[in-house]
Amino acid sequence: MKAISLGFDGMTLADLTAIARDGAQAKLTEGSEKRIRATRRLVEKWVEDEKTIYGITTGFGALSDVAISRKDTRRLQENVLMSHAAGVGEPLDEETVRATMALRIKDLARGHSGIRLETVQHLLALLNGGVCPVIPQKGSVGASGDLAPLAHLALVLVGLGEAFFKGQRMSGRRALSKCGLTPIRLESGEGLALVNGTQVMTAIGALAIDRAVTLSKMTDIAAAMSLEVLMGSRTEFNKRIHQIRPHPGQASVADNMERIIQNSEIITSHKDCSRIQDAYTLRCSPQVHGATKDAINYCRRVIETEMNSSTNNPLIFADSQDFLLGGNFHGQPVALAMDFLSMAISELASISERRIERLVNPKLSGLPAFLVSDGGLNSGFMIAQYTAASLVSENKVLCHPACVDSIPTSANKEDHVSMGTISARQCREIVVNTENVIAIELLCAAQALDLFTNLKPGEGTLKAYQVIRKTITPLEKDRILSNDIEAMKDLIRSGKILAAVEKKVGELR
Repeated sequence: MKAISLGFDGMTLADLTAIARDGAQAKLTEGSEKRIRATRRLVEKWVEDEKTIYGITTGFGALSDVAISRKDTRRLQENVLMSHAAGVGEPLDEETVRATMALRIKDLARGHSGIRLETVQHLLALLNGGVCPVIPQKGSVGASGDLAPLAHLALVLVGLGEAFFKGQRMSGRRALSKCGLTPIRLESGEGLALVNGTQVMTAIGALAIDRAVTLSKMTDIAAAMSLEVLMGSRTEFNKRIHQIRPHPGQASVADNMERIIQNSEIITSHKDCSRIQDAYTLRCSPQVHGATKDAINYCRRVIETEMNSSTNNPLIFADSQDFLLGGNFHGQPVALAMDFLSMAISELASISERRIERLVNPKLSGLPAFLVSDGGLNSGFMIAQYTAASLVSENKVLCHPACVDSIPTSANKEDHVSMGTISARQCREIVVNTENVIAIELLCAAQALDLFTNLKPGEGTLKAYQVIRKTITPLEKDRILSNDIEAMKDLIRSGKILAAVEKKVGELR
């Protein structure tokens, strides 16, 4: 796999997921190495001149008015890592930590932090060597960046803290040795450069968005399958409807679903039935799913902008040989985007659960109760709908926006914070919950399709059904459904269903 270059600009979501999930190696561009050296020379000159610079020759936060002598600058760097490493809770998963490391390197590669090239290369060696620092999930308020979790990450560089290596948890010092490295001695300003930034919330958010992109397409597939077996109409996908309300996501969903159900004998069979129009969960799927697609695209732009930003303080500018104190570490852009995405993804689960209810309820579907024969002896998908309802309700709680809360920190010096990392963590949980709900809808829709043995479904629907049935057999009698739900969620994440459908009907939007 080709190494991903980390430079000033140009990092994409695909680049990040390749590093985080696929284990791609990363490297610094030649230009980034030059920028890092240039700003470091300035820092060393300013320290030599005993210039007052926040976080380099002073304390931090409310202690910024405390001058630090030249002889104490090294000690200050290790102190900032130890004091700020105050996180709690279960460790972040490996792919999130790898994404965080890649984003931290990417920020430093832009050349505005004043860190040494040697230190960045050490961090890069840890990433490429498969070392995963132990980072507790909780403890960040989202300004000044993700201080606590990033401090836990940086501890490993100096031989402190803990890390995972090949599934084994060990001391930071031992993890370094696994990569042939020794603990690094941080110089002036480097401790702050390592912990001051928005990379944890951005990493969690980026990986959630990546899953959300696939999930939104899979929701279209699930809805199309449900529409067929619930004897829905294709009228609601007519282009003229969406041309006169031109939200791009809405038009995309209508086009996706129309192609998925193309040449459906099931839909054709009831074109002259007496039903006037479909329920909202079918008829309004382009409008609901489409609004979520538009939200995903907006949030993706925010996250990719943040991935290619400098979020340190102070910011050092080699071209003008000066520095500026600002607030690029404040996570508000990410926080708002993640809270917005939480609501958008939650709506996919909400509408899906209502389609599940229509599938399992014989009064609404005309199909056997709970999609199983011998009802009474067998409960079929009865409790699967309960699970979907539970997840939808949990999502409603998780959708409470974290960004509207702020608790002042650092003796009121930092008197407004974003809580963006909480926003991102909540969003990630909502994405997982929604994956499970869509998995349940796909299980129910596939089961219902088994009842239409004499009629051929749409071209995309048939491909999705065939992939599902290669892994999950029809439910002829009761069995442990959690296994089927997990298997279906794995199929969603693997992209196998989506790939098969797109091969037949073209790329979904």
